[in-house]
Amino acid sequence: MNDSPTTAPLHCGRHRLDLSYPRVMGILNVTPDSFSDGGQHTLLDDALRHAERMLAEGAAIIDVGGESTRPGASPVSPQQELDRVAPVVEHLVRELDALVSVDTSAPEVMREVSRLGAGMLNDVRALRREGALQAAACSGLPVCLMHMIGEPGDMQQAPHYDVDIEDAVLTFLDERIAACESAGLRRSRLILDPGFGFGKTVEHNLRLLNRMDQLKILGLPLLAGMSRKSMIGKVLERPVEERLAGGLALAALAVERGARILRVHDVGPSVDAVDMTWAVLQEGLEP
Repeated sequence: MNDSPTTAPLHCGRHRLDLSYPRVMGILNVTPDSFSDGGQHTLLDDALRHAERMLAEGAAIIDVGGESTRPGASPVSPQQELDRVAPVVEHLVRELDALVSVDTSAPEVMREVSRLGAGMLNDVRALRREGALQAAACSGLPVCLMHMIGEPGDMQQAPHYDVDIEDAVLTFLDERIAACESAGLRRSRLILDPGFGFGKTVEHNLRLLNRMDQLKILGLPLLAGMSRKSMIGKVLERPVEERLAGGLALAALAVERGARILRVHDVGPSVDAVDMTWAVLQEGLEP
């Protein structure tokens, strides 16, 4: 194990993602029921224009999701998910030459979107569904593995850990890395997400962010996604549409603790917060 996250570029299909500094991933949900933007981008033209805006504001990656993973969400079939995401992925790749990540746990979806030109897979279940490891390995794409206990439908029903949350996340991700390597998925293709808000109380989330730098021992790039989440609402007593300032604070803290990818809804302000934080952290480091 290394004591710092890798900064080697990720080879994402025809794109190369430079991770020598933190990058912003813009969220594009094409679902009717996501927690903060459900139903806003279900039409293809709306989705493409929103992606275009996020790219213009500095997003390095567009993360397309066709199944809501909010607490209490109901699953959808792989075909329904594919019907939602495939046209968007195809147009983003062809019309905008975007680096597209697809937020999916379904092996059928992984295979099809990789064929359509997606450059990354983002799985909240860390490739634990049957066939997902093999589909991801065959795709040749980088994969983000996220920590979650339970399923979205029940993950927030009194989540409990017998060890400190950071130790539980570290152990889980280490085990998933080993499973990926056994399936032929090279370590150099992996990204790790602690899974803020997935099977965790507010206290779990705050402690995990405070100690996120401990995950750097795994030697892989870290992704943090806390944009508009309930942890902000509960601490600041803000509805979802008033959580930007809290989210920017969390993004800055995540960068300081080693995050190389920030998954966000509000790209422009987040790029500014990330770049400003990075400038401070790099001050005095250049010869």
